[in-house]
Amino acid sequence: MDLFCKRYSDAGDPVIILHGLFGNQGNWSQHAKIFANTFSVYGLDQRNHGRSDWQNSMSYAEMANDVRETMKIHEIANAHFIGHSMGGKTAMQLALTWPHLVNKLVIVDIAPVTYKPHHNEIFAGLNELNLDMVDSRSDADEILSEHLTEKSVRDFLLANMLKDEEGNYSWRMNLDVIQKDYPKLIEGLVAEKPFTKDVLFVRGGNSDYVLPAYEKEILSLFPKVEFQTIEGAGHWVHAEQPEFFQAAVHQFLK
Repeated sequence: MDLFCKRYSDAGDPVIILHGLFGNQGNWSQHAKIFANTFSVYGLDQRNHGRSDWQNSMSYAEMANDVRETMKIHEIANAHFIGHSMGGKTAMQLALTWPHLVNKLVIVDIAPVTYKPHHNEIFAGLNELNLDMVDSRSDADEILSEHLTEKSVRDFLLANMLKDEEGNYSWRMNLDVIQKDYPKLIEGLVAEKPFTKDVLFVRGGNSDYVLPAYEKEILSLFPKVEFQTIEGAGHWVHAEQPEFFQAAVHQFLK
């Protein structure tokens, strides 16, 4: 599958950025522009997100293969990867399956473990939001606020609303398939052998996505791993502490 791909520069070694659940490559545009001063940066929309095609299934094997096929189309022999949350798991799966495609790997606040469901309120709010009955984003925000109190999370989700020329709204994301295959997205990763190149796990000091208890499992798959905790940040490390995050990535990749 050929994913939507935005190239930000051709300044140096390729860097591919993979967004998280409910996101798109545009969420990373500010970071991409900074990294583009040093690297050839590509932002990809994963399947059922952003401007990439909708598919009837979502698994990390499928999403890793999407990235592999997109790299082939754009003639990218290998690249550094930055992946956040779901995008981090996709990047890890790619590295474990086709290690020759991956140079250094930056994983942002996610581990290759199985997680308990923790998006139930988001799905409940989005399912209650009938876009056929919505006249504005503020209307949608009011409905969503009954389930989600954090304005920043609501704004992130509502960025997926598209308005056509007739004023009708639709989702940029394939909500039905994302919800159907959500159990696959919280599964842990398995591999026949570890990825033996350099990997950096960046975790938020206020996040519980990459706990010390997960380090043994991480090391079994990624033995050349470094951990860096950025204080004052939660799961969206890159958004909450952008300068510290950029410095950590630059130091690791260079």
